[in-house]
Order: sequence, then C-alpha cells, then structure tokens
Amino acid sequence: MNEILIDIKNIRAGYNGKVVLHDLSLKIYQQDFLGITGANGCGKTTLVKVILGLIKPLSGEVCYAHKELKKRIGYMPQTNYIDRKFPILVSEVVASGLSSGGKMTPSQKKEKVSGMIREMGLEKISHRPIGELSGGQLQRTLLARAMVNTPELLILDEPNAYVDKSFETHFYELLQEINKKTAIVLISHDLDAVAAMAKHSLSLSVMRCTNPE
Repeated sequence: MNEILIDIKNIRAGYNGKVVLHDLSLKIYQQDFLGITGANGCGKTTLVKVILGLIKPLSGEVCYAHKELKKRIGYMPQTNYIDRKFPILVSEVVASGLSSGGKMTPSQKKEKVSGMIREMGLEKISHRPIGELSGGQLQRTLLARAMVNTPELLILDEPNAYVDKSFETHFYELLQEINKKTAIVLISHDLDAVAAMAKHSLSLSVMRCTNPE
C-alpha cells in the first residue's frame, strides 16, 4: 500500500471568526487521486489552504511525510482568478512555478521550463501573452506551472470551470498520466466531473478516485 503523504487529524479550521471545517480527518497517499466536492462555503478552499500551510488549524494537526513536502506541492488555481490583462507570457507563467530556493543554475531552470512546455504541448504559444489564450490553453499553462517543480502532490481548484469543453477530455487524460507518479487532489463543486473518475465514494463531500494502471 502507498505511504501516507499527508495525515489530517481532527482539524477545526476557518477564517474571520467562522469555523467551516469541524473535526475533519483525512489521509492523502502517494499516487492517490482524491476528489473533494461540495457546495460553495462548505470549506473546500479552507481545506486547500490548510494543506498548503497558508492557514493554521484552530485545533487538530496536519502531519506531512517529510519536512520538505510543503515545498513539493503544486497548486493550480481557478482560471477565473487569473488576471488575463496582466502582461506576462506563457513561458514566464510556467517559470514562476519553480521554487526560489534550490541549487539549480539559470541554465538548468531554463531547461526545466522548456521541458515542461514541451510536455504540455505549449511550444507554439510559449511566447504569447496569457490574454490571448483560449480557456484550454490557459488551463494547460497553469497546469505546467503547477508541475514544473516536480511536485509530490498536485492540487487542482475547480479545473473544469471556464474551460473549453473540447479540451476537457484531453485534460483528464493528462491527469491520469500525471497520477502515475504524482498524488492529485481535485477540488470541485461538480459532482459529475469527479464521479466520472471515481473508484468509490467515501461520502457526498469526499471521493477517492481511480489510480490509472
């Protein structure tokens, strides 16, 4: 059985004096594919922030497999959070996903970014500003940014929102390939989108999805 990457134990968490997660326990395993669904306000975003270490639980604890794991989590935000008017190129967005620390030289970082751009099929648009991208192209760019640092865990926040429907099938195929080496947490209010990949249901709010063979 795969080892536990993150063990969330009986946490209470919230913001602005409001508790939205009550006594939540959850384990995320290596090469896991966990789908978390629920209506707006049920605590999905709060849980993501807890996992990323951006907020501290009011009680309970979050145990990581090793102390460097927080730096090895890739995060893909919702595309509607992205300011398309911001003057930044696709290649620059991908490069921004690299850790500021580490021992890579500038040439190594450049090769790392170039390799991820090739892997995601972004070569032809790498020098285009993000304001010119389609929904699917922007999604692939954000996924490349989340993956460029070779994360052990990839968190996707509402990845099927505001995206070209024609790209949706290919996107899930990409996730299945990524999941062969990387654990994935998929956050969505769309139960059908998560259930399409689910192996079994843990509850109405948390589902663990199939690991591809």
